[in-house]
Amino acid sequence: MISQMAFACRLESIKRAFAALTACSHPSDDVKSWNMSFAVLELCAGGGGQALGLEMAGFHHAAAVEYEAQYCTTLRKNRPHWNVIQQDIRHLRHQDFSGIDLLAAGVPCPPFSIASKQLGADDSRDMFPAALELVEHIRPRAVLFENVPGFASAKFADYRHKLLGRLSKMGYEPKWTILQAADYGVPQLRPRFVLVALQPKDAEFFLWPVETGPVETVGSALVGLMGANGWSGAEAWAVKACGIAPTVVGGSKKHGGPDLGPTRAKRQWRELAVDGMGIADAAPEASFPEGKLPRLTVPMVARIQSFPPEWHFTGGKTWAYRQVGNAFPPEVAKCVGHSILNALNRRRASSNGKDGKSAQLQLLDASRSLRRLPFQFKPKVR
Repeated sequence: MISQMAFACRLESIKRAFAALTACSHPSDDVKSWNMSFAVLELCAGGGGQALGLEMAGFHHAAAVEYEAQYCTTLRKNRPHWNVIQQDIRHLRHQDFSGIDLLAAGVPCPPFSIASKQLGADDSRDMFPAALELVEHIRPRAVLFENVPGFASAKFADYRHKLLGRLSKMGYEPKWTILQAADYGVPQLRPRFVLVALQPKDAEFFLWPVETGPVETVGSALVGLMGANGWSGAEAWAVKACGIAPTVVGGSKKHGGPDLGPTRAKRQWRELAVDGMGIADAAPEASFPEGKLPRLTVPMVARIQSFPPEWHFTGGKTWAYRQVGNAFPPEVAKCVGHSILNALNRRRASSNGKDGKSAQLQLLDASRSLRRLPFQFKPKVR
C-alpha cells in the first residue's frame, strides 16, 4: 500500500511537470513559441539539484559551470549531453553566453549559514559579486539565486539591500522569499532563500509557485530502498518513520562529514527511527535486527532531497554525501522553474505550471505537436 501511494504521488508529479512544459500562450515578438526551450546558464551547479529541477521544468542548459572536479564528474555522468564547464565563475567568459534566457546560481552557502561564521562579503567563498558581474554583462531575461535561509536574516539586511539595488539598476524587478521544501512534495524541512529577478515586461506575470504540501514521509519515500537487501523489518520501520525529515546538512571541505548533522538534528532523526551518527555503505541486510535503528545510505538521502533514483553521485561516500546534502531539491527548483517559464511566456498560471487547461488535455496537445526540434543554445567558440 505504501509503495502504491508513493507511485501515485510520483506519477501525478510527472504529469504536472510535463503539463507545465507543454502548456503555452500565444507568443509575442520577443516571446518564444511554447515548443521551443529556454536556455539557462547554471553557475555553481554542485551535484546538479537546481540544474536538474530546471531541466524538469523545461529549460535547456547552455552550460553548467562548477569549480569542483568531482561534482563535474557527477554532472557529466548523469547528463553526458550537458555542456559542463569546470571553472571558477570569476573567470568565465560572459561573451560566450550572450542571448541566454535565465542565469541561475546556487552560490556557496557558508558565508551566510548559521552553521558557519557568517562572514558574508568578507568570506572568500562569497560568489554573489561574480554572479552579478555576469548578469550585468550577459543581461538574461531572468535571474535565479538560491541560498540558505540565513541570508534572509537581519544580519545580512544591508547586503541584501545592495544586491537588490544593483539588480534594480540593471533594469530588473527582483523579489525574494523563503520556500519550504516540504511545501512542494519533498519529505524534508528544508527552507531556502530564493531570489527571482525579471525584466519589467516579464515580471508582471511572475507568481511564486503554489504550495502543494508534502506527498511523502521519510518512511514512504525510503521503504523500498530500506528493504532492497531483504530486510524484513523495512515496512515496520516505515511506519515508525512516518514524518518529515529535518534539514539534511552536507557540510563543506572545512566542516562536516558523512553524518546527518548536529546533535539536535540527530535527535530528530532518532524520532524517525534513523541512526544519524553516520551514513551506511548499503541498505540493511536480511539479518539486520528489527529493533535496531538503521542508518541511511547516500541514495536514501538523495531520495529525501527529491533526486530521482537514476541520478548517481560519484566519488567516495564523503564526496557523494556532500553533493547530496548541499543541493537545492530538484522538485523545488522545478516548481520555481515553472513560475519563471510562465513569466517568460507572459502567461498567468493558477498553480504550479498550470493554467485553466487540464493536464490530460495538455498531454494530448503535446503528442500532436512534437514535430519541431526544440531550440538548442550553442555557446560561442573562441
